[in-house]
Amino acid sequence: AKGRRRSGYHSSAFIRFYMRLKSTKARPTAPLGSRILTNPDDIFKHNMWDHVQWTKEDQEAARQKAEENSSIRLPLTEQGKFSTDACQYWDQFYEAHQDKFFKDRRWLFLEFPELLPSSAEEKRTNACRSHQVAAEPASSSSRTNGETGHCQHNDPIQRRQKQIPFYLQEAAAEPNKTIRQISPFPGQHASFRILEVGCGVGNSVFPIVNTIKNTDSFLYCCDFSPRAIQLVKDHPDYDDSVCRAFVHDICEEVGSFPFPPQSLDVILAVFVLSSIHPQRVQRVVNQLSTYLKHGGVFLFRDYGRYDLSQLRFKKGRCLSDNFYTRGDGTCVYFFTKEEVHDLFSKAGLEEIQNLEDKRLQVNRGKKVSMRRVWMQSKYRKPPVPLPS
Repeated sequence: AKGRRRSGYHSSAFIRFYMRLKSTKARPTAPLGSRILTNPDDIFKHNMWDHVQWTKEDQEAARQKAEENSSIRLPLTEQGKFSTDACQYWDQFYEAHQDKFFKDRRWLFLEFPELLPSSAEEKRTNACRSHQVAAEPASSSSRTNGETGHCQHNDPIQRRQKQIPFYLQEAAAEPNKTIRQISPFPGQHASFRILEVGCGVGNSVFPIVNTIKNTDSFLYCCDFSPRAIQLVKDHPDYDDSVCRAFVHDICEEVGSFPFPPQSLDVILAVFVLSSIHPQRVQRVVNQLSTYLKHGGVFLFRDYGRYDLSQLRFKKGRCLSDNFYTRGDGTCVYFFTKEEVHDLFSKAGLEEIQNLEDKRLQVNRGKKVSMRRVWMQSKYRKPPVPLPS
């Protein structure tokens, strides 16, 4: 009885949290926040201002600064180690900083409500309905299968199909293929699955884990730093009943995940793809996208072109256009909206959102303001087309 009461409490807490996110008071009135600086005299009243507009002069000054600091590049003979030894550099980073460097990302659910199972299910259902309008008789009833994300009509044949694991349905759809059952995998019984790549020490992991407990959801999280993954597993909130943390290098051409293709509802990449050499990023996104269900969503947030951190680099730290190495050996690339769109579109995903997040960060003590630029995007794997 005590366990049931605790379960009921967590379920009620989740519902309250979700409703709070849906309320207009709790959520920003616009994506990426709604604190707009209208009076320059108010600049030091807050630590951050949203949707900051750049003048042509601002843009040109930033371009010139980036051009200047990239005019002297690291010799090609010295660049290879930043790819081959990337894992070692990040392992040293986490060894030095442990879990004290980054703050938990409690903003995640405001900007990415798709991480909430109910929100994602509703969006997937609506997407399916939009593809059904032309083909579906007005009297028929349909629903979205939470396992596959595919739309199904409410008939006996499809009710029987619901009991077939998604990987068998995929094989059964192509009669010339041999049907074989994939081995059991962690989280296989969950109807909603999330993967975070480049999870670090869990700054996104634990806000998600503490929210999806006692829902029919499962979180996978990976990083190529063994030290980071060990810190995740050692965290008091780590719960292997709803989370699986594992070491994995998403740049490896041959590598396996602990789940089959087309099994994920959401992939989350927050300040991760920028650390990969720009010539390798497309292949990484292509491969990750194969693990999304049809209707699943890829959520992305990362550094934008001419962010303050790009303009602060000294000469000699540039590896290639807009790609730099820091003093600790870790690397960072700075994206544009057009590059982000090409990256995900070439992987076969459809744009939901692709925003350039320009903010003014303020140090009120030192009376200094800093221009920050981040990219925030959402791309969806198209639903399975209806048979003609």
